[in-house]
Amino acid sequence: MARVYIPVMKMVALLFVFSVFLILANAAQAAQPTSLRAFTSEEELNAWLQEKKTLLGELRLNRGAVDESDMDFVAYAAAEPSPASADKSPAQSESVTNNQTAGVDEGGIVKVHKNHLVILRRGRLFTVRIGDNALQPVDMKDAFAPGPSGYAWYDEMLISGNTIVVIGYSYSKGGTEVILFGIDDGGRLTYHATYVLRSNDYYSSRNYASRLIGNTLIFYTPLHLNFYRNPLDSFPAAFRWQKDEKTDFTPIAPATRIYRAADDLDPTKENITLHTVTTCEIAGDKLECSASAVLGPSGREFYVAKDAVYVWSASFHRNYGESANQTPAPASVFRLPLNTREAPTALKTYGSPIDQFSFLESADGYLNVLLRAEGPAPSMWASEQGSSDLALLRTPLRDFGDGSTSAPPEHYHPLPAPKGGESLQNRYIGDYLVYGTGKTWVRTRKKASPSLAYLLKWDNPDQVEGIALPHRVDRIEALGKAPLLVGGNKGNLYFSVLGFRPAASLQSSKPHIADTFKLKNAAQGETRSHGFFYKPDAENSESGLLGLPYARGSRPGWKQLKEPSSGVIFLKNNHLRFSEAGALTTSINAKKNDDQCKASCVDWYGNSRPLFVAKRIFALMGYEIVEGKMDGNSLKETRRINFFQQQEKRQ
Repeated sequence: MARVYIPVMKMVALLFVFSVFLILANAAQAAQPTSLRAFTSEEELNAWLQEKKTLLGELRLNRGAVDESDMDFVAYAAAEPSPASADKSPAQSESVTNNQTAGVDEGGIVKVHKNHLVILRRGRLFTVRIGDNALQPVDMKDAFAPGPSGYAWYDEMLISGNTIVVIGYSYSKGGTEVILFGIDDGGRLTYHATYVLRSNDYYSSRNYASRLIGNTLIFYTPLHLNFYRNPLDSFPAAFRWQKDEKTDFTPIAPATRIYRAADDLDPTKENITLHTVTTCEIAGDKLECSASAVLGPSGREFYVAKDAVYVWSASFHRNYGESANQTPAPASVFRLPLNTREAPTALKTYGSPIDQFSFLESADGYLNVLLRAEGPAPSMWASEQGSSDLALLRTPLRDFGDGSTSAPPEHYHPLPAPKGGESLQNRYIGDYLVYGTGKTWVRTRKKASPSLAYLLKWDNPDQVEGIALPHRVDRIEALGKAPLLVGGNKGNLYFSVLGFRPAASLQSSKPHIADTFKLKNAAQGETRSHGFFYKPDAENSESGLLGLPYARGSRPGWKQLKEPSSGVIFLKNNHLRFSEAGALTTSINAKKNDDQCKASCVDWYGNSRPLFVAKRIFALMGYEIVEGKMDGNSLKETRRINFFQQQEKRQ
């Protein structure tokens, strides 16, 4: 499916409360197998695929839709993949990415390598020297192989040692491109190689496809099985791309790494997908990858914890809105350990997460997931729509097994529906889960309806506090342990931070709005989580500086796909009290796209970021980098560059 922007439609709330599904859930069994079952051989896998292919073919023949000659089947052969390295050495450079999980870097558009910023922008890579107080463009390269490389979206970038990894999706190559570049200490770029991982389009309006833990690259990719042809053509595979050579995928997951739950899947009733986790080690200019996959319905959302990837899977067949069934959608959650010697596990569930931020694997041995009862199966734009009937699933990891048992009813905790918008935001911050609704992709100057956000302790979800806000909730972030809620109302942008005052009981505290800052005639300039960054003054400090891109108050959210933000606003937080430090703004010329873009000419992952590197402050906005310096309590601009124009002149 090509990436087409679809405006978020207003959803009609369902008539039931989420607790209905508590009656429907099966009680968990006391004893169960400990993991999903892998196929024991290529022959067993072939037989299973042939059975599904025949079943679907017979259905089509009965409908007169296919000829028997279309039912050919090709045997599957796979080589044993190389085991993933256990190296978890820390990254060399300081992170400028607003990551969900500490120690798990996420693919983004800007990273730091030693003395240089590395920026991925509209199909090109740039390096800018910032060492020794410099701000100087150094190098520029196409973010793909020299020469024509086919149609692709180059969305994400990670850095491992002296290797830059660009991640994109190529329709012409049939998978996820992984392009390797070398970077030297002078910031010079050298193209090394292009690898392709077979996948369907991984795009999500909120999530990211790639992660980096130590030196291990981690990719989640969905693979929809095509039983009308050879389903093995959809299995995990990779190849090193060479110019003018044909696609030649090599399997990277043998049958013994393909897992299935206890309940069988029926291709006549739902699309079957291989939910694939691939780990790759970089060895010079080579990429050594292996994969594990679980079979499930096509809908998906995933979350990467420190030692496992969770995939929530549900069917695409569900309706939502006025015509929705008034029962929660059946689903499953899979846990794929990053240690490939451990087998995946699963649990039957109901409902659908909003996005990756709906998940938390907590240190007490539980998985916590905020769920909608009914809605579109997770994928692409699904985070922006769905029902408002909510519950928190809090279930122990020890209950995961072969996928035959369900999370028991008492593990679901119905939650009140938030007010103020249609697009739901959620985040775990310290001991709390915070959620509320706003308008992410569609902006309006109309006055917001009364907005109510909610806060609860995720380990005690039956006590929920409602908090009245003067604005919608378009973003939720953490200022240390304090929740920050950002949203619009009547053409203005608000920042509200929550504090906790002592309650009557010494064992509890009452949340309240500690402070609110209003930026007039402004809207959030970036909806991506990476658009925000908070820099504490010191470790464990209750004060710091936050940055967020902003745009004009009337600009709809989808404009971030084509336009840089107007500027980046910086607020000083002093013990949960805000003061405006100042803004670093873009120039008129920076908004012109006269860059002769060759590929990836839509900013699907945004284009503006606040950057805190050592004690320096930057605002990245399109092709501009503006530097500022604190003068007392005020931020003053010191210099700016257009790194595309300056590098183009040098070349």
